[in-house]
Amino acid sequence: MSKVILGVMLKQRIESSVKFQELLSEYGCYISTRIGLHTAGEDKCSPSGIVLLEVADGCEEKGAELENKLNKLDVTVQKMVF
Repeated sequence: MSKVILGVMLKQRIESSVKFQELLSEYGCYISTRIGLHTAGEDKCSPSGIVLLEVADGCEEKGAELENKLNKLDVTVQKMVF
């Protein structure tokens, strides 16, 4: 069994976040960890961001489905397999 982490770069976070969130909700049972990284502050919020998704153990097939659907959005996906 391998550990799969998907790194997702949302270039236009505001425009792509709704469809992205819908996929996260659809595949939520297959995601162990979700970490969002973007520059935020009192007077600014970055238009881009990175989200790291750890696919749950034994759910590699569902993780691959999620990866394929993410690749159809206006985002960049990179996969790490350990």
